[in-house]
Amino acid sequence: MTTGRPRITVVGSINLDLVTRCERLPLPGETVTGATFARYPGGKGANQAVACARLGADVTLIGAVGRDAFADEALAGLRDAGVRLELIESDEPTGIASILVDAAGETQIVVAPGANAALDGFDLPPHDAVLCQLETPNAAVERAWEECDGVFCLNAAPARPVSVDPDITVVNRHELEALTRRDGLVALTLGAEGAVLLEDGDEVARAAPPTIVAVDGTAAGDAFTACLLVSLLEGHAEGEALTRACAAGALAASRPGAQPSLPTAAEIDTIL
Repeated sequence: MTTGRPRITVVGSINLDLVTRCERLPLPGETVTGATFARYPGGKGANQAVACARLGADVTLIGAVGRDAFADEALAGLRDAGVRLELIESDEPTGIASILVDAAGETQIVVAPGANAALDGFDLPPHDAVLCQLETPNAAVERAWEECDGVFCLNAAPARPVSVDPDITVVNRHELEALTRRDGLVALTLGAEGAVLLEDGDEVARAAPPTIVAVDGTAAGDAFTACLLVSLLEGHAEGEALTRACAAGALAASRPGAQPSLPTAAEIDTIL
């Protein structure tokens, strides 16, 4: 438990999301028409940084962008949320995510990492926790873990092995299989079924999300991860933290876009 606002350093990706909404997702080789298009700031690192800030944390994001027109657009949500930025500028383009969303809120996502692949050579500011994902190179995640002197939280997505030993790990069913270590706290997200919290392999809590109408699930996992970490740092019991995280994910899934969908602590309190 921390006193005051939790200080969270996020080491992670920054993307511009190119979102196409359609009635249904296309089959391989099929063209679907009648869609709408929008652009949103995104990237799992940036999304989780904004989510932590909206929940009341004091947040710094370490990330990389290109020297291109997309960079300012990709950073706009972070600046609006009051996140401190420690940026590496790369000759590679700013990361892009091409996202298809159907009428039920299901998604297909393809990411071109661009500058995110250049994230390296940073030092961590003072922190209570460090939060990483796997849209940046393993070397960046491993450096963040080695330098962390607080709680280390990993959202192990997209799934791949990485040589760290997190205090808290967040995965879905598919990502669980790629974990090389399953000790510590592991939050297993189950979509509409909620989530399970395991401690050294034993279930210690289970929670279900509130009922919502799914609109766009793009940032639901990011909202869940951020809320779980912030809630634990604030001293909430494990079961309560898991319940709050499920509510945060549900609220995000009920709104369009990634960062625009991320809830505040007051919104979570209202829905619970």
